[in-house]
Amino acid sequence: MNTEALQKLSAALQTVAASPAARDKVLAMCKSIEQDLASYAGSVRDDITGPIIDALHDETTRLRKTLSDGTVFEFLYRTKIARDFLMSTPEQPDHVWEPQTTKLLLRLCSPGGHALVGGAYFGDQVVLMARRLALAGGTCHAFEPNADQLAMLRRNAELNAVGNIRSWRLGLWSDSTSHLRLVGHDSFAHAERVEGADGAASFATITVDDYCAQQDIDRLSLIMLDIEGAELNVFRGAARQLSRPAGAAPNLVFEVHRHYVDWSEGLQNAEIVRELADYGYHVYAVRDFNSNVDMRGRPVELVPVDDIHLDGPPHGFNMVAVKDPTLLRSAEFALCPGVSPKLLWHRDPALHHPLH
Repeated sequence: MNTEALQKLSAALQTVAASPAARDKVLAMCKSIEQDLASYAGSVRDDITGPIIDALHDETTRLRKTLSDGTVFEFLYRTKIARDFLMSTPEQPDHVWEPQTTKLLLRLCSPGGHALVGGAYFGDQVVLMARRLALAGGTCHAFEPNADQLAMLRRNAELNAVGNIRSWRLGLWSDSTSHLRLVGHDSFAHAERVEGADGAASFATITVDDYCAQQDIDRLSLIMLDIEGAELNVFRGAARQLSRPAGAAPNLVFEVHRHYVDWSEGLQNAEIVRELADYGYHVYAVRDFNSNVDMRGRPVELVPVDDIHLDGPPHGFNMVAVKDPTLLRSAEFALCPGVSPKLLWHRDPALHHPLH
């Protein structure tokens, strides 16, 4: 396609984008096409339908969508998280992103207490966690250094009348004296240290232990981290919490990614896993889709770190660590050794499809 044709196509798509009704019809068409191309060798969403929907939006587009339980989210169209949430089936799903991780977080929030989230984004999981915590009188402490997304988080808390979220533009870190800045795009940005405050581009750090002391929090029930490689730094600033005995130590949910974590000698030998094991944690990978996929009625599948399929290009996935493994021994969970934590419909079913 020549330059003139591309320009005409772009103009045509922008005309469609200007009409919410026309845009919704294109969205419905793309979701229908995904069913027609079920035998496509790659990812239809990433290769075909997703780029069409991307062309109808830009980073200033502000959207609103309602979950099946009535929770309302406003969000900016900036990443795959927004796109796949917008394209969900059913139209009103029970989650925004990562269905099994969301399910796991809600289960771990059921007893209440204080849950701490690093990388809270626009509240896609935090709002749901806070609602569950509130049922037992708990509180969610949310950290998000991206100012735009923090504003969206606070907006979503307001929209849903959720009053037990304490949100902060701070970076969780291994010390409380550094300043950081985000490098990269939106949800994929990682933190780098800078020398001193650097205006609006930088933000201060705080350790988990110092935050708990400042807020007069005796113990955390849950720590959830999705902060693009800073997870180990944060755990090193949470020694007082992680050292607590089983039953008093927080449960942990966190991301690992091959760009930041060396698992070349096996995931069980990765530095972050070894340090958590030294504290007495049992660690598992969480099998999940990096998308919005209807997983209602399915257990959360967990893979032991010493029997996990990790082949493939650099990739990331979530993990859960608990000191009392009986927490994960119920009908809500299933142990699945020897498979990949990455759920992908277009890859080998024996390794990448849900087993239950």
